[in-house]
Amino acid sequence: MNVKTTLSSEDLARACADAMWREDDASKGLGMQIVQIRPGEAVLSMTILPSMVNGHGIAHGGFIFTLADSAFAFACNSHNQRAVAAQCHISFIRPGKLGDRLVATAREISRSGRSGIYDVRVTVDEIAIAELRGHSRTIDGAWVPSAERDSED
Repeated sequence: MNVKTTLSSEDLARACADAMWREDDASKGLGMQIVQIRPGEAVLSMTILPSMVNGHGIAHGGFIFTLADSAFAFACNSHNQRAVAAQCHISFIRPGKLGDRLVATAREISRSGRSGIYDVRVTVDEIAIAELRGHSRTIDGAWVPSAERDSED
């Protein structure tokens, strides 16, 4: 069966996210949820728990980064080519607070050859608290095995 011709690009992106999510104990363990998946895009959310607050009484930047990184990962893996982060840079704009529901929205800026660039905005109530730029690199393999050969076209 040729999955590429039987699944729309949106359905393939969702199938890739479902396969990746099954293996993603880190994101699940932090209580993240997938809100939306589209080709080159992902929206994930996470609530700041007491164990995520630092000595200043605000969300530890590492947890904000982890949410942004997870959204970046789901966006860059949405084309059925396994991809990993090559580098990321985050700017913290405002603090997150205990109980805040963070929403990370990742979108593809560029994808060429094995490299991609993605921007991720982390918000609380639609107010930006952090911006991440991630650079991805594809590696061998596909999330939906029967479409692996087709994803290389």
